[in-house]
Amino acid sequence: MKILHTADLHIGKKLFEQSLIEDQKYILGQIKEIALREKVDVAVIAGDVYDRPVPPAEAVSLLDEFLTGLIKEGIKVIMISGNHDSPERVAFADRILEGQGLYIAGEYQTPLKTVVLLDEYGPVTFVCMPFVKPGVVGISAQGGNETAMAVEQMLSRTPMTLSLNQRSVLVTHYFVTGENGEVPQLSDSETDVNVGGLDNVPAGVFAGFDYVALGHIHKPQHIGEGNVYYSGAPLKYSFGEALGTKSVNLVELRRPRQVTVRKIPLKPLRQMRCIKGRLADLISREVVSSCDGREDYIQASLTDTEELIDPVSTLRSVYPNVLQVLLEKNLPGADGGYESRIPMEQKGMAELFGDFYEMLKGEPMDEIRKSIVEDVAKVCGREGQTKAGDTL
Repeated sequence: MKILHTADLHIGKKLFEQSLIEDQKYILGQIKEIALREKVDVAVIAGDVYDRPVPPAEAVSLLDEFLTGLIKEGIKVIMISGNHDSPERVAFADRILEGQGLYIAGEYQTPLKTVVLLDEYGPVTFVCMPFVKPGVVGISAQGGNETAMAVEQMLSRTPMTLSLNQRSVLVTHYFVTGENGEVPQLSDSETDVNVGGLDNVPAGVFAGFDYVALGHIHKPQHIGEGNVYYSGAPLKYSFGEALGTKSVNLVELRRPRQVTVRKIPLKPLRQMRCIKGRLADLISREVVSSCDGREDYIQASLTDTEELIDPVSTLRSVYPNVLQVLLEKNLPGADGGYESRIPMEQKGMAELFGDFYEMLKGEPMDEIRKSIVEDVAKVCGREGQTKAGDTL
Protein backbone atom coordinates (compact mmCIF):
# COMPACT_ATOMS: atom_id res chain seq x y z
CA MET A 1 0.00 0.00 0.00
CA LYS A 2 1.27 3.45 -0.92
CA ILE A 3 0.51 6.33 1.42
CA LEU A 4 1.12 10.02 0.82
CA HIS A 5 1.59 11.77 4.19
CA THR A 6 1.22 15.52 4.58
CA ALA A 7 0.04 17.87 7.33
CA ASP A 8 -0.21 21.49 8.48
CA LEU A 9 -1.79 22.82 5.31
CA HIS A 10 -2.99 25.92 7.19
CA ILE A 11 -5.32 26.80 4.33
CA GLY A 12 -6.39 30.43 4.59
CA LYS A 13 -3.21 31.57 6.31
CA LYS A 14 -1.98 35.12 5.86
CA LEU A 15 1.67 36.11 6.12
CA PHE A 16 2.06 39.73 7.24
CA GLU A 17 -1.57 40.15 6.05
CA GLN A 18 -0.68 38.75 2.62
CA SER A 19 -3.14 36.03 1.58
CA LEU A 20 -1.43 32.78 0.62
CA ILE A 21 -4.45 31.19 -1.07
CA GLU A 22 -2.84 31.35 -4.52
CA ASP A 23 0.36 29.74 -3.19
CA GLN A 24 -1.63 27.07 -1.36
CA LYS A 25 -3.70 26.24 -4.43
CA TYR A 26 -0.48 25.82 -6.41
CA ILE A 27 1.17 23.52 -3.86
CA LEU A 28 -1.97 21.42 -3.32
CA GLY A 29 -2.13 20.93 -7.08
CA GLN A 30 1.47 19.76 -6.95
CA ILE A 31 0.67 17.31 -4.14
CA LYS A 32 -2.18 15.90 -6.22
CA GLU A 33 0.19 15.47 -9.18
CA ILE A 34 2.64 13.58 -6.95
CA ALA A 35 -0.17 11.34 -5.67
CA LEU A 36 -1.19 10.48 -9.23
CA ARG A 37 2.37 10.01 -10.49
CA GLU A 38 3.29 7.72 -7.59
CA LYS A 39 -0.07 5.89 -7.79
CA VAL A 40 -0.76 6.23 -4.08
CA ASP A 41 -3.70 4.39 -2.53
CA VAL A 42 -4.43 6.85 0.25
CA ALA A 43 -3.52 10.42 1.18
CA VAL A 44 -3.16 11.22 4.88
CA ILE A 45 -3.59 14.78 6.20
CA ALA A 46 -2.39 14.88 9.82
CA GLY A 47 -4.13 17.99 11.16
CA ASP A 48 -4.12 21.79 10.94
CA VAL A 49 -6.12 21.61 7.76
CA TYR A 50 -7.10 25.26 8.17
CA ASP A 51 -5.17 28.09 9.79
CA ARG A 52 -8.01 29.22 12.05
CA PRO A 53 -11.15 27.73 13.60
CA VAL A 54 -13.40 29.80 11.31
CA PRO A 55 -11.71 29.62 7.89
CA PRO A 56 -12.52 32.14 5.14
CA ALA A 57 -14.81 31.02 2.32
CA GLU A 58 -11.96 30.76 -0.20
CA ALA A 59 -10.11 28.36 2.13
CA VAL A 60 -13.13 26.06 2.36
CA SER A 61 -13.54 26.13 -1.42
CA LEU A 62 -9.86 25.31 -1.95
CA LEU A 63 -9.97 22.32 0.41
CA ASP A 64 -13.13 21.08 -1.29
CA GLU A 65 -11.42 21.32 -4.69
CA PHE A 66 -8.32 19.47 -3.45
CA LEU A 67 -10.18 16.63 -1.75
CA THR A 68 -12.65 16.22 -4.62
CA GLY A 69 -9.77 16.02 -7.09
CA LEU A 70 -8.10 13.21 -5.14
CA ILE A 71 -11.27 11.20 -4.62
CA LYS A 72 -12.30 11.46 -8.28
CA GLU A 73 -8.97 9.81 -9.14
CA GLY A 74 -9.76 6.90 -6.82
CA ILE A 75 -7.39 8.03 -4.04
CA LYS A 76 -8.84 7.63 -0.58
CA VAL A 77 -8.23 10.39 1.98
CA ILE A 78 -7.83 10.15 5.75
CA MET A 79 -7.89 13.53 7.53
CA ILE A 80 -7.84 14.59 11.19
CA SER A 81 -8.21 17.96 12.90
CA GLY A 82 -5.30 19.78 14.53
CA ASN A 83 -5.02 22.45 17.18
CA HIS A 84 -5.74 25.24 14.66
CA ASP A 85 -8.95 23.60 13.44
CA SER A 86 -12.53 23.64 14.62
CA PRO A 87 -13.21 19.91 15.10
CA GLU A 88 -16.92 20.33 14.38
CA ARG A 89 -16.33 22.19 11.12
CA VAL A 90 -13.68 19.78 9.89
CA ALA A 91 -15.95 16.84 10.72
CA PHE A 92 -19.00 18.20 8.87
CA ALA A 93 -20.81 15.43 6.94
CA ASP A 94 -18.07 12.94 7.81
CA ARG A 95 -20.35 9.89 7.88
CA ILE A 96 -21.83 10.72 4.49
CA LEU A 97 -18.39 11.34 2.95
CA GLU A 98 -17.04 7.96 4.06
CA GLY A 99 -19.03 6.39 1.24
CA GLN A 100 -16.98 8.49 -1.19
CA GLY A 101 -13.63 7.43 0.29
CA LEU A 102 -13.07 10.48 2.52
CA TYR A 103 -12.53 9.54 6.17
CA ILE A 104 -12.51 12.46 8.64
CA ALA A 105 -11.74 12.39 12.36
CA GLY A 106 -12.57 15.89 13.53
CA GLU A 107 -14.13 15.51 16.95
CA TYR A 108 -12.74 13.22 19.64
CA GLN A 109 -14.56 9.95 20.01
CA THR A 110 -13.98 6.84 22.04
CA PRO A 111 -12.91 4.43 20.81
CA LEU A 112 -10.84 6.35 18.28
CA LYS A 113 -11.99 6.23 14.69
CA THR A 114 -10.32 3.44 12.73
CA VAL A 115 -10.27 2.90 8.98
CA VAL A 116 -9.39 -0.49 7.50
CA LEU A 117 -8.12 -0.57 3.91
CA LEU A 118 -7.06 -3.64 1.95
CA ASP A 119 -4.19 -4.39 -0.42
CA GLU A 120 -2.57 -7.56 -1.77
CA TYR A 121 -1.00 -8.29 1.65
CA GLY A 122 -4.26 -7.95 3.58
CA PRO A 123 -5.75 -5.26 5.85
CA VAL A 124 -4.08 -2.05 7.05
CA THR A 125 -5.70 -0.38 10.06
CA PHE A 126 -5.46 3.41 10.27
CA VAL A 127 -6.07 4.81 13.76
CA CYS A 128 -7.16 8.47 13.71
CA MET A 129 -6.27 10.54 16.79
CA PRO A 130 -7.19 14.22 16.35
CA PHE A 131 -5.72 16.89 18.61
CA VAL A 132 -7.67 17.26 21.86
CA LYS A 133 -6.89 18.77 25.23
CA PRO A 134 -6.37 16.30 28.13
CA GLY A 135 -9.54 17.52 29.83
CA VAL A 136 -11.66 16.35 26.90
CA VAL A 137 -10.34 12.83 27.45
CA GLY A 138 -11.08 13.07 31.17
CA ILE A 139 -7.53 13.75 32.40
CA SER A 140 -7.51 16.48 35.03
CA ALA A 141 -4.52 18.66 35.89
CA GLN A 142 -2.25 16.63 38.16
CA GLY A 143 1.05 18.45 37.82
CA GLY A 144 2.47 15.81 35.46
CA ASN A 145 2.42 15.17 31.73
CA GLU A 146 -1.33 15.18 31.21
CA THR A 147 -0.97 15.20 27.42
CA ALA A 148 0.98 11.95 27.33
CA MET A 149 -1.50 10.42 29.79
CA ALA A 150 -4.38 11.48 27.55
CA VAL A 151 -2.76 9.95 24.47
CA GLU A 152 -2.09 6.67 26.27
CA GLN A 153 -5.68 6.57 27.51
CA MET A 154 -7.10 7.23 24.03
CA LEU A 155 -5.06 4.36 22.65
CA SER A 156 -6.03 2.03 25.50
CA ARG A 157 -9.71 2.73 24.84
CA THR A 158 -9.36 1.72 21.20
CA PRO A 159 -9.80 -2.06 20.89
CA MET A 160 -7.15 -3.28 18.49
CA THR A 161 -4.30 -5.71 18.87
CA LEU A 162 -0.94 -4.58 17.56
CA SER A 163 1.00 -7.64 16.56
CA LEU A 164 3.72 -8.68 14.15
CA ASN A 165 1.02 -10.08 11.85
CA GLN A 166 -1.09 -6.91 11.64
CA ARG A 167 -0.16 -3.69 9.84
CA SER A 168 -1.27 -0.42 11.38
CA VAL A 169 -0.78 3.32 10.91
CA LEU A 170 -1.44 6.04 13.47
CA VAL A 171 -2.43 9.52 12.30
CA THR A 172 -2.12 12.18 15.01
CA HIS A 173 -1.20 15.78 15.78
CA TYR A 174 0.93 16.28 18.91
CA PHE A 175 4.35 17.48 20.03
CA VAL A 176 6.15 14.13 19.95
CA THR A 177 9.68 13.71 21.33
CA GLY A 178 12.24 10.91 21.21
CA GLU A 179 12.82 8.40 23.95
CA ASN A 180 16.16 9.94 24.99
CA GLY A 181 14.97 13.50 25.33
CA GLU A 182 15.29 14.21 21.59
CA VAL A 183 13.06 17.10 20.59
CA PRO A 184 11.96 17.95 17.05
CA GLN A 185 13.54 20.90 15.27
CA LEU A 186 11.19 23.87 15.29
CA SER A 187 10.76 26.84 12.98
CA ASP A 188 9.46 30.25 13.94
CA SER A 189 6.16 29.65 12.14
CA GLU A 190 5.03 27.34 14.96
CA THR A 191 3.23 29.89 17.07
CA ASP A 192 1.70 27.71 19.75
CA VAL A 193 3.93 24.69 20.26
CA ASN A 194 4.55 24.17 23.95
CA VAL A 195 8.14 23.27 24.67
CA GLY A 196 9.37 22.32 28.11
CA GLY A 197 8.29 18.76 28.72
CA LEU A 198 4.77 19.08 30.10
CA ASP A 199 3.01 18.77 26.76
CA ASN A 200 5.28 16.36 24.94
CA VAL A 201 4.34 12.81 24.01
CA PRO A 202 7.23 10.28 24.00
CA ALA A 203 7.50 8.45 20.70
CA GLY A 204 7.73 5.18 22.60
CA VAL A 205 4.00 5.45 23.34
CA PHE A 206 3.42 4.53 19.70
CA ALA A 207 5.48 1.33 19.69
CA GLY A 208 3.75 -1.34 17.66
CA PHE A 209 2.55 0.86 14.81
CA ASP A 210 4.20 0.27 11.46
CA TYR A 211 4.11 3.99 10.72
CA VAL A 212 3.11 7.10 12.69
CA ALA A 213 1.99 10.06 10.55
CA LEU A 214 2.48 13.23 12.60
CA GLY A 215 1.39 16.81 12.18
CA HIS A 216 2.08 19.90 14.33
CA ILE A 217 5.76 20.60 13.52
CA HIS A 218 6.44 22.40 10.24
CA LYS A 219 9.90 21.00 9.51
CA PRO A 220 9.91 17.51 7.94
CA GLN A 221 11.82 15.09 10.15
CA HIS A 222 12.03 11.69 11.80
CA ILE A 223 11.67 11.44 15.56
CA GLY A 224 12.34 8.56 17.93
CA GLU A 225 13.45 5.04 17.08
CA GLY A 226 10.53 3.71 15.06
CA ASN A 227 8.86 4.91 11.87
CA VAL A 228 7.59 8.12 13.48
CA TYR A 229 7.64 11.05 11.06
CA TYR A 230 6.58 14.66 10.83
CA SER A 231 5.81 15.35 7.18
CA GLY A 232 6.14 19.08 7.85
CA ALA A 233 4.04 21.83 6.28
CA PRO A 234 3.98 21.88 2.47
CA LEU A 235 4.80 25.61 2.39
CA LYS A 236 7.22 27.86 4.27
CA TYR A 237 5.28 30.06 6.66
CA SER A 238 8.11 32.22 8.01
CA PHE A 239 11.34 33.78 6.81
CA GLY A 240 13.18 31.61 9.31
CA GLU A 241 12.42 28.68 6.98
CA ALA A 242 13.86 30.40 3.90
CA LEU A 243 16.78 27.99 3.51
CA GLY A 244 14.80 24.79 4.06
CA THR A 245 13.06 22.48 1.60
CA LYS A 246 9.47 21.33 1.95
CA SER A 247 8.31 17.85 1.05
CA VAL A 248 5.70 15.14 1.44
CA ASN A 249 6.36 11.61 2.67
CA LEU A 250 5.73 8.67 0.39
CA VAL A 251 5.26 5.61 2.60
CA GLU A 252 5.15 2.07 1.24
CA LEU A 253 3.79 -0.73 3.41
CA ARG A 254 4.48 -4.24 2.24
CA ARG A 255 4.44 -7.13 4.68
CA PRO A 256 4.24 -6.32 8.40
CA ARG A 257 7.27 -4.26 9.52
CA GLN A 258 8.44 -3.82 5.92
CA VAL A 259 8.18 -0.06 5.57
CA THR A 260 10.01 2.38 3.32
CA VAL A 261 9.73 6.16 3.62
CA ARG A 262 10.80 8.56 0.91
CA LYS A 263 10.66 12.36 0.96
CA ILE A 264 9.45 13.95 -2.26
CA PRO A 265 10.42 17.64 -2.46
CA LEU A 266 7.90 20.36 -3.24
CA LYS A 267 8.58 23.49 -5.26
CA PRO A 268 6.45 26.50 -4.25
CA LEU A 269 5.00 29.15 -6.52
CA ARG A 270 7.09 31.73 -4.62
CA GLN A 271 10.05 31.13 -2.35
CA MET A 272 10.69 32.89 0.97
CA ARG A 273 13.80 34.99 0.39
CA CYS A 274 15.91 37.16 2.70
CA ILE A 275 18.03 39.95 1.24
CA LYS A 276 20.33 42.35 3.04
CA GLY A 277 22.32 45.46 2.16
CA ARG A 278 22.06 49.16 1.41
CA LEU A 279 18.85 50.20 -0.31
CA ALA A 280 20.69 51.61 -3.32
CA ASP A 281 22.64 48.40 -3.75
CA LEU A 282 19.60 46.14 -3.49
CA ILE A 283 17.79 47.97 -6.28
CA SER A 284 20.87 48.48 -8.46
CA ARG A 285 20.84 47.14 -12.01
CA GLU A 286 23.69 44.72 -11.26
CA VAL A 287 21.92 43.12 -8.31
CA VAL A 288 18.49 43.03 -9.94
CA SER A 289 19.79 41.51 -13.18
CA SER A 290 21.45 38.69 -11.26
CA CYS A 291 18.35 37.95 -9.14
CA ASP A 292 16.08 35.19 -10.45
CA GLY A 293 13.55 35.44 -7.63
CA ARG A 294 12.17 38.97 -7.84
CA GLU A 295 8.60 37.64 -7.52
CA ASP A 296 9.43 35.76 -4.30
CA TYR A 297 8.25 36.83 -0.86
CA ILE A 298 10.98 39.12 0.38
CA GLN A 299 12.34 40.10 3.78
CA ALA A 300 14.70 43.05 3.27
CA SER A 301 17.24 44.01 5.94
CA LEU A 302 18.53 47.50 5.18
CA THR A 303 21.93 48.49 6.55
CA ASP A 304 21.66 52.18 5.66
CA THR A 305 22.57 54.51 8.53
CA GLU A 306 20.95 57.61 7.03
CA GLU A 307 17.24 58.33 6.99
CA LEU A 308 15.34 56.73 4.10
CA ILE A 309 12.29 58.12 2.38
CA ASP A 310 9.63 55.45 1.80
CA PRO A 311 11.99 52.47 1.42
CA VAL A 312 9.00 50.12 1.12
CA SER A 313 7.74 51.65 -2.13
CA THR A 314 11.28 51.87 -3.47
CA LEU A 315 11.88 48.18 -2.83
CA ARG A 316 8.50 47.16 -4.22
CA SER A 317 9.28 48.90 -7.49
CA VAL A 318 11.81 46.10 -8.01
CA TYR A 319 10.58 43.33 -5.68
CA PRO A 320 6.75 43.46 -5.82
CA ASN A 321 6.23 40.96 -2.99
CA VAL A 322 8.25 42.61 -0.23
CA LEU A 323 6.50 41.62 3.01
CA GLN A 324 8.90 42.77 5.72
CA VAL A 325 11.52 45.49 6.04
CA LEU A 326 14.11 45.60 8.82
CA LEU A 327 16.15 48.75 9.38
CA GLU A 328 19.52 47.89 10.92
CA LYS A 329 20.86 51.23 12.04
CA ASN A 330 24.30 51.01 13.61
CA LEU A 331 24.51 54.55 14.93
CA PRO A 332 25.72 54.96 18.56
CA GLY A 333 22.81 54.65 20.95
CA ALA A 334 20.58 52.87 18.44
CA ASP A 335 18.36 50.23 20.03
CA GLY A 336 19.11 47.58 17.45
CA GLY A 337 16.75 47.60 14.42
CA TYR A 338 13.22 48.56 13.71
CA GLU A 339 10.85 46.05 12.23
CA SER A 340 8.16 47.10 9.79
CA ARG A 341 5.38 44.63 9.03
CA ILE A 342 4.18 46.55 6.05
CA PRO A 343 0.57 45.61 5.40
CA MET A 344 -0.36 45.91 9.09
CA GLU A 345 -0.14 49.69 8.73
CA GLN A 346 -3.17 49.58 6.48
CA LYS A 347 -5.49 48.53 9.33
CA GLY A 348 -6.67 50.60 12.23
CA MET A 349 -6.66 49.58 15.87
CA ALA A 350 -10.35 48.69 15.89
CA GLU A 351 -10.04 46.47 12.80
CA LEU A 352 -6.96 44.71 14.13
CA PHE A 353 -8.71 44.02 17.44
CA GLY A 354 -11.71 42.69 15.50
CA ASP A 355 -9.46 40.22 13.66
CA PHE A 356 -7.92 39.13 16.96
CA TYR A 357 -11.35 38.66 18.55
CA GLU A 358 -12.58 36.54 15.63
CA MET A 359 -9.46 34.37 15.76
CA LEU A 360 -9.98 33.64 19.48
CA LYS A 361 -13.78 33.32 19.59
CA GLY A 362 -14.40 31.82 16.18
CA GLU A 363 -17.02 34.47 15.34
CA PRO A 364 -17.03 38.16 14.37
CA MET A 365 -17.63 40.85 16.98
CA ASP A 366 -21.20 42.05 17.28
CA GLU A 367 -22.11 45.69 16.70
CA ILE A 368 -22.11 46.58 20.42
CA ARG A 369 -18.55 45.31 20.92
CA LYS A 370 -17.42 46.99 17.70
CA SER A 371 -18.79 50.30 18.95
CA ILE A 372 -16.96 49.95 22.28
CA VAL A 373 -13.65 49.11 20.59
CA GLU A 374 -13.99 52.02 18.15
CA ASP A 375 -14.64 54.44 21.05
CA VAL A 376 -11.58 53.15 22.92
CA ALA A 377 -9.46 53.43 19.77
CA LYS A 378 -10.50 57.04 19.30
CA VAL A 379 -9.65 57.90 22.91
CA CYS A 380 -6.26 56.20 22.63
CA GLY A 381 -5.56 58.06 19.40
CA ARG A 382 -6.33 61.45 20.96
CA GLU A 383 -4.21 60.68 24.02
CA GLY A 384 -1.32 59.54 21.83
CA GLN A 385 -1.39 62.79 19.86
CA THR A 386 -1.46 64.86 23.05
CA LYS A 387 1.53 63.03 24.53
CA ALA A 388 3.45 63.39 21.30
CA GLY A 389 2.80 67.11 21.30
CA ASP A 390 3.98 67.44 24.92
CA THR A 391 7.36 65.98 24.05
CA LEU A 392 8.10 68.41 21.23
